[in-house]
Amino acid sequence: MKKLLNMGFSALFLGLLFISCNDDDYQTIESIGRIKIDSVKIVNDTMDVFSVQSIKTYSTYPSQCEGFYGYDYIYDNDFDRSVTAYRYIKDGPCSQNMYTGAGQINFSPRYKGNYTFRFWNGGDNWITKTIVVE
Repeated sequence: MKKLLNMGFSALFLGLLFISCNDDDYQTIESIGRIKIDSVKIVNDTMDVFSVQSIKTYSTYPSQCEGFYGYDYIYDNDFDRSVTAYRYIKDGPCSQNMYTGAGQINFSPRYKGNYTFRFWNGGDNWITKTIVVE
């Protein structure tokens, strides 16, 4: 009898777990594409080797169906970086309100010198920022 009750409670628990994981509001990502970076926030333009600094980028999205997906972060050489932001576009109903979304890069330099970051701003335009590492 005790074994039967344990099996019954286990089946009930697994059933509830399965139902709670079934999300009817799930929307799939339809595509990924570049999105221009409107602005960049760097708190300190001077930092120490091996310290960590967060660099935030901001982009404007035309609807709630879009959001920040990731970066293409290219080492052009030891001291130059090119950064392009990517957005996801998902299917399903969503608000058509424009909003500004943020992404973040954690920068931890390994060498002393002047690091130049180029952030894609659409077309052939780039936002250039420099961080001096001492």
